[in-house]
Amino acid sequence: MSTNDLENTVIITLATGEVHIELLPDVAPLHCERMKLLVRAGDYDNVCFHRVIDGFMAQTGDVSNGNMEKNFNIRMAGTGGSEHPNLPAEFSKLPHSRGTIGAARSQSPDSANSQFFINFKDNDFLNGQYTVYGRVTKGMEFVDEITRGEPPMNPDRMMSVKVASDLQ
Repeated sequence: MSTNDLENTVIITLATGEVHIELLPDVAPLHCERMKLLVRAGDYDNVCFHRVIDGFMAQTGDVSNGNMEKNFNIRMAGTGGSEHPNLPAEFSKLPHSRGTIGAARSQSPDSANSQFFINFKDNDFLNGQYTVYGRVTKGMEFVDEITRGEPPMNPDRMMSVKVASDLQ
């Protein structure tokens, strides 16, 4: 891998294994930069998967309310973002296919912040409505094992999240 590839590769460590995500800065530069900013601050470490729907997707990234080591309340997980402002939508022609990363948001297209989801399958009905900014390149089998629920009774978490270039 080139240094540029490593700069745009995020490694999520789950209890079951590592998930490698290729970020797509040419498609959604603001979302990719935000993810790397939060990763480098350690904000995604210990954040739970608060909404996991079988046959659909696994959602995580609520750095305000989803950290299982800091005043965690599963009922609040999924309601927050980060200290940074919301991001404008960066819609593209990329489909929401299995393994792609989408920016979670409220009804407003310009309300994405820190939360994201990983598609378990092709979810074409999301195309053009949510920003796609990455894709799983390794470890999708570990994503498939994430505990289901809205919210899960005993949620899985991102143990740690790192930018690959920072590990060199």
